[in-house]
Amino acid sequence: MIARAFKYTRASSVEEALRLLREEGDVKLIAGGQSLLPLMKLRLAMPQRIVDIGRLAALRGVRREGERIVVGALTTHAAVAQNPLLREVVPLLSQAAGEIGDMQVRNRGTIGGSLVHGDGAADLAAAVLALDATLEVTTADGSSSRPAAGFFLGPMLTALPQGAVLTAVSFPEPPDGARQVYRKVAHPASGYAVVGVAALLAMGPDGTVRHARVAVTGAGQAPFRASAAEATLLGRKPTPDLVAEAASHAGDGVEFAGDLYASAEYRRRLTEVHVRRAITDLV
Repeated sequence: MIARAFKYTRASSVEEALRLLREEGDVKLIAGGQSLLPLMKLRLAMPQRIVDIGRLAALRGVRREGERIVVGALTTHAAVAQNPLLREVVPLLSQAAGEIGDMQVRNRGTIGGSLVHGDGAADLAAAVLALDATLEVTTADGSSSRPAAGFFLGPMLTALPQGAVLTAVSFPEPPDGARQVYRKVAHPASGYAVVGVAALLAMGPDGTVRHARVAVTGAGQAPFRASAAEATLLGRKPTPDLVAEAASHAGDGVEFAGDLYASAEYRRRLTEVHVRRAITDLV
């Protein structure tokens, strides 16, 4: 199909983009376009105007600020996958970015675009949840920080305020000795996660788990933290039996999604299996 006719404006600043979002009716921001354009071609999205923020250099790149790593919202998936600082400090993020779509999608798609799109099977959503990321948001009233936890509300639904621009994503440095991994069962046609598991684990001197983060994408109506699995691990030595017990709680309280490719029960089972395998990889 062909998208409905629309007006196009290339924003020269975040302030101009915010003004257009505020003053006009149905406006969508575009950066890489890998999420918005397919929806427009299917006429699931029919904005009156598109505001292109893809050339705002201030929203691109990776830098260290104190004890946090800041990634500009317009940084492409390919840049996230290849950046030396990210691969050293938060390799989980780079690994997840490297498994998105194909080369063309990774070279055009952006981390900010992926997150605000809110797809329930997005790889980076699990990564930012497991890494305790913070989303930097700018509105006409100023800038604010929002935790990744609670940002993903449902299918294509996030907590980004109306008329806001996501400008950056920041990550605290993980605990010393923390290990990280991303495991994914990819849909053979789309490459999206049928189930994707992001996990981070840090052990204490006595061999017990002192820090655990497990997040899942693709399985439910929205990406989620497997909080019950984390709680099962904390303060205990990760024996095979304990890891299996933790994995069995990964889907507690979750409404699993089902479709023609994978039923809800199949996704529940995949979640348990790959949470167990991810934790086993780390220990």
